[in-house]
Amino acid sequence: MPLSFGVRSRQALLVFTAAVFLVSVPVFIEAPLVRVLPWLSVALTLGWIWLSKLLMSRNSTYVWGDLLLGFSLTWLAGSIYWGWLRWEPLWHLPVESIGLPFAMWCLYRNWGKVGNWFYFGSLVGTVLTDIYFYIVDLIPYWRQIMVVEPEAATPVFKAALSQVQTPLGQAWAVVLAVVLLSVGIIPLKYKQLHWYAFSGAVLSTILVDSLFLIAAVIA
Repeated sequence: MPLSFGVRSRQALLVFTAAVFLVSVPVFIEAPLVRVLPWLSVALTLGWIWLSKLLMSRNSTYVWGDLLLGFSLTWLAGSIYWGWLRWEPLWHLPVESIGLPFAMWCLYRNWGKVGNWFYFGSLVGTVLTDIYFYIVDLIPYWRQIMVVEPEAATPVFKAALSQVQTPLGQAWAVVLAVVLLSVGIIPLKYKQLHWYAFSGAVLSTILVDSLFLIAAVIA
């Protein structure tokens, strides 16, 4: 039976909220985990996929399994990159894109739209953030932070923050925010669940970037 407008609107809001959660919160769980137990982080991908398939086997929870399957792609890519390749920024986007062929194939088959559009939204946020890092010349600081001990990272954070606070850094930060807001908000007008998942993933990039900026300020 088709969902009523009110029920579907609530579900759309829940999908949007879940997408924001799945991009922002796990960052602070996966990041420390992959530093000490990268293989465990990779193995957890199988757990996410298993839970996803379980949820997708029931009509009442299908959407959440669909969303979780897309999340498993971002988790796997993050585990691989931050576990073994985090010292080289040039590998970031190629590794984060490893789920792209699978996602495109699924969408070609018109399957798993919520999860795969969530993955696309997460990837868009990653691409735009990395572009900002290259334009503002933050890549050298990225490399330094990945090799120094945590207690020695504060001076690197401060130097990177001073780069962000230059007129060029501030101007491109505004451009990045405007693009992310536009890409994240415009799809919401279509009022479909997969667009809410996409928008939540894109807009949560602003939240994650802001949290890292705050961390750099108070470091």
